[in-house]
Amino acid sequence: MSMVLLICFFTKVLAYYIMFLVIDMKALITGASSGIGADMARVLVREGYEVILVARRKTRLEKLVKELGDKASYIVKDISSTYNCMELYNEVKKENIDILINNAGFGVFGEFGNTNLDKELDMIDLNIKSLHVLTKLFLKDFKKKDRGYILNVASSAGFMAGPLMASYYASKNYVVSLSLGIYEELRKDDSNVSISVLCPGPVDTEFNKVARVHFSIKGENSEDVAKYAIKEMFNEKLIIVPGLKMKLGIFFIRFLPRKLLLKISYKIQNGKRS
Repeated sequence: MSMVLLICFFTKVLAYYIMFLVIDMKALITGASSGIGADMARVLVREGYEVILVARRKTRLEKLVKELGDKASYIVKDISSTYNCMELYNEVKKENIDILINNAGFGVFGEFGNTNLDKELDMIDLNIKSLHVLTKLFLKDFKKKDRGYILNVASSAGFMAGPLMASYYASKNYVVSLSLGIYEELRKDDSNVSISVLCPGPVDTEFNKVARVHFSIKGENSEDVAKYAIKEMFNEKLIIVPGLKMKLGIFFIRFLPRKLLLKISYKIQNGKRS
């Protein structure tokens, strides 16, 4: 009886991998006009995948698609509204998307009592609501066909509180927590759908300029982070943390008293003032 179960298991695994070999996999990447999103598109195209790039900046998207060739296409859309997220999903749901990369997001720097409320709400809409909506919609499709990858881009900020960037850190805590919860549901269902969450430290992208901060330590190379993230996503790694220093940092923060960690976090954030 055990031999029969073993044969059934390996037959399922073999069929699963053959299916992925014969199907042209297609990825949808949000926030794809620059930084990690653009570099992940480059990595996927080099590996033979098709990509649909989503961002607000048409000129940037056109330039990137021209670079990537006929395996890439783009949709110009601001996905910070739920309506636009639904509209995006309806535009691509017949494209047989196999990979969803929720990369769009930005940060707001400053004391919580002084930061601009409208800007923070826009950030919450993009970092949380759009990711939530797209993850739910595509997860339903992936579960129906019992395959697919979701990569949610969070941050090392997702494991702690961040004075001077309190709302940004909170938004990334949401992304980490949501992704972990979905992972366990999929595991309990014995699903072939995979979800991962990318949690890098500082990365050399436009994030600094938008948030109006300057990192006191050198950021990781965006292309290196993208390569590592894609590799680990296909390895079905749950939490993806590029760089040994950041891995160690995230490991050791769990042993620090909360108030001490807050003091350290404040000092680090305060060092980012432009």
